[in-house]
Amino acid sequence: MTAISNRYEFVLLFDVANGNPNGDPDAGNLPRLDPETNQGLVTDVCLKRKIRNFVALDKDESSGYAIYMQEKAVLNNQHRKAYEALEIEPEKSKLPKKEADARALTQWMCKNFFDVRTFGAVMTTGINAGQVRGPIQIAFAQSIDPVVPLEVSITRMAVTTEAEAEKQSGDNRTMGRKHIIPYGLYRAHGFISAKLAERTGFSEDDLALFWRALMNMFEHDRSAARGEIAARRLIVFKHDNAMGNAPAHTLFDRVHVARQDGEADSPARRYSDYQVTLNRDGLQDGVTVEEML
Repeated sequence: MTAISNRYEFVLLFDVANGNPNGDPDAGNLPRLDPETNQGLVTDVCLKRKIRNFVALDKDESSGYAIYMQEKAVLNNQHRKAYEALEIEPEKSKLPKKEADARALTQWMCKNFFDVRTFGAVMTTGINAGQVRGPIQIAFAQSIDPVVPLEVSITRMAVTTEAEAEKQSGDNRTMGRKHIIPYGLYRAHGFISAKLAERTGFSEDDLALFWRALMNMFEHDRSAARGEIAARRLIVFKHDNAMGNAPAHTLFDRVHVARQDGEADSPARRYSDYQVTLNRDGLQDGVTVEEML
């Protein structure tokens, strides 16, 4: 397929109510925070994981939409598929000496794995399939306002063994903890390079799937910690060429998110507590903007 020929930037707004959008394993799974501002954080890796999961549900992996970075995937086995398909014998930790063979292996990985041609991958482990710089990058999402993590106590009513069941009921109900934030509206910025898409073969069909994944990724990621999380707005800036017509930060500055008038003194608890405005005045020549969500 022909690679995309336009540069893009986008702003994604999503919110969470009474949940934990991205726990920090180094902090007892507390919601991630900027310690200086107490604004919530969601990592790029977390968002990419949800996009991968959506694509895995939506597409047949045999059609070029397999996912490279899967749960419990053995990456060397993923690389071995390229060697077997191209009938090349792997050397430990080395690419083939023939440059054409090495290039063919990396291109095979891009062609068959959606996340490799989208986000890139370092595939230089025991069975070396090269390294790819992907056309799409996503920055950390950050909450608009500070968030307040809450620790909620939980108990269990069941027991695991008969011996536990014989104990008095007050002594065998294991206590636990879960961490939530009452509400947070998060903003993430993304970048799509047409020049890097040329190298991986990221196509218009791939781009349409990516937009669909961004808008729907939370719909298939429900859990006790993420029961009420939703994509709210997706604003896309499109350049009329591959190199672009304006710096990304000047386009992001056109999207302003603030509390509704008269409500700034009370904690936000819903999306309607915010006002999102998009400044289209004086938009740079060669740049168009579309609100997909």
